[in-house]
Amino acid sequence: MIAPEIPVAGLGTVACVTTASDMTGTDMTARFRALHVPGQPFLMPNPWDEGSAKALATLGFAALATTSSGFAATAGLVDGAVGAEAALEHAAAVSLCVDIPVSADLEDGWGDEPEIVASTVTEAIEGGLAGCSIEDYSAGADPEIHDIGLAMDRIEAAADAARSGRGLVLTARAENFIRGNPDLGDTIERLQAYQEAGAEVLYAPGLVDIADIRSVVSSVDRPVNVLLMPGIAPIEELAEAGVARISVGGTFSAVAFGALARAARELKEQGTYGFFELAREGRELTTRAFRLH
Repeated sequence: MIAPEIPVAGLGTVACVTTASDMTGTDMTARFRALHVPGQPFLMPNPWDEGSAKALATLGFAALATTSSGFAATAGLVDGAVGAEAALEHAAAVSLCVDIPVSADLEDGWGDEPEIVASTVTEAIEGGLAGCSIEDYSAGADPEIHDIGLAMDRIEAAADAARSGRGLVLTARAENFIRGNPDLGDTIERLQAYQEAGAEVLYAPGLVDIADIRSVVSSVDRPVNVLLMPGIAPIEELAEAGVARISVGGTFSAVAFGALARAARELKEQGTYGFFELAREGRELTTRAFRLH
């Protein structure tokens, strides 16, 4: 069954989920890979649990990605505080509960050594993921952006692992801008190195200026993902810049907490119940989503 397409301003329509319970992992990876068309970006929101994944799939998105910060928040933890085992189990559970491709946020692979990163990617493949991302930033005891040589070796090991078995689509992340080091030249150099190391998709979260995004896209020959952040250009301009994929990171999870905070303050401070309309909308969505899966 092919779900209807959904309109996106300036981009015509975006394909919705195809329900296919007999689709193999190889098929799902191929389907995810085919979505990456520069200049025709697909929207890839980030659920934080199985319920939000089912809801987003029901709303018609073509693929999803887990979010490290959003998942950590479900346990009352900050981003980076969830270990490899829990994160991989979570990603596999999200992948199993929907009939569209899911990419896993694997943070830094939970180890500096290339061999550890390769093992993490292999586990993601075994968990049924269609894609994954690896950062060049270590959030360990001494947080740092890896030396470009080590970072490249890590992506090369991840890429080798990503080609094993049924495979998955590897995204390499250059963390400069989101880690307080807005060095465009170094970011481009890193993305070019990760491209040579075998990454299929490139990603520099934190880029907002459209000129910087154009520079990145024109400097590489792999599909580029951008993260939606305050001040970033509209989707139509991102498409014109050649972007292939757009994600939201932990933003939707934060939106959910924001709605909770507003409803709780209204009840506590005003004694009114205006939040029931939002609750009705949520119940309608979850009723549809959970019935269909």
